[in-house]
Amino acid sequence: MTFVSGFIGILGPPNVGKSTLLNRILGMKVAIVSPKPQTTRNRIIGVYHGKTCQMVFMDTPGIHKTRSALHRSMVQSARAALDEVDILLLMVDMGGPEDPEIQNMIKKIEALKKTCFLVINKIDQGKKERLLPMMERFGNLTSFDAIFPVSALSGEGVPELMDTLKAHLTPGPQFFPPDMLTDQTETFLVSEMIREKIFRLTSRDIPYSCAVTVDQMEERPGRNLLSIAARIHVETPSQKKILIGQKGRMIKAIGRAARQNLEKKFQARIYLDLTVHVEKHWSRDTRALRRLGY
Repeated sequence: MTFVSGFIGILGPPNVGKSTLLNRILGMKVAIVSPKPQTTRNRIIGVYHGKTCQMVFMDTPGIHKTRSALHRSMVQSARAALDEVDILLLMVDMGGPEDPEIQNMIKKIEALKKTCFLVINKIDQGKKERLLPMMERFGNLTSFDAIFPVSALSGEGVPELMDTLKAHLTPGPQFFPPDMLTDQTETFLVSEMIREKIFRLTSRDIPYSCAVTVDQMEERPGRNLLSIAARIHVETPSQKKILIGQKGRMIKAIGRAARQNLEKKFQARIYLDLTVHVEKHWSRDTRALRRLGY
């Protein structure tokens, strides 16, 4: 059989489940998720390997109105992906209100003249009677090549989506080796797992004011131990105080939760040393953004 391959971009507003869908397709976690919007900050590549196909997915930050240099970087990353892929998946949330940015996204997609599927996610959470009117409403906005109701969380509807994606791919090479599932480095994945726990365990502006960098990763031979030193960057002393918590309770909780995930990923014992540093207004400083990986 002919081998087919291609690049597929997953785009949409924040918090519609783009990263959850990518993790579901790959069968493992390569993108962090949280109930809070704008969790994903970087474009992440995930590679699906089939017997006769290779699908290279690009998970992008949610497209939203920008308020800082960080937000502009996130949205630029998402929009740049549109030009680099063969097929687009526009994701929306069945359970939530319609995002005002959807119309602008559709205009951009129409200008590109690329194959585009609408993916209506969270069908397990929304009211069933809303689905058909929603499909009709979006179908009237533009000519999607197909519309797929799915639950990225449970997997419902995902096999049908994958079958259709494969049918739209063209003959091509294996862009990545069979053992490669993502283009992200181990240090990036570690920093993201720590940042995910910050999103899950803190509130208000704290998650959005934090960045994580890994200073050191060192294997301890013969001990099945990986030693990691990571730094959490915040913008104000008050944020540092909240992140550390009374008697260090919050930073310990973040470290404990991150360590559990890291041990599963690396199949080793993890020693995790977390420190918190104040870097004023890093999210507004383009030089700081580049240094922190954005």
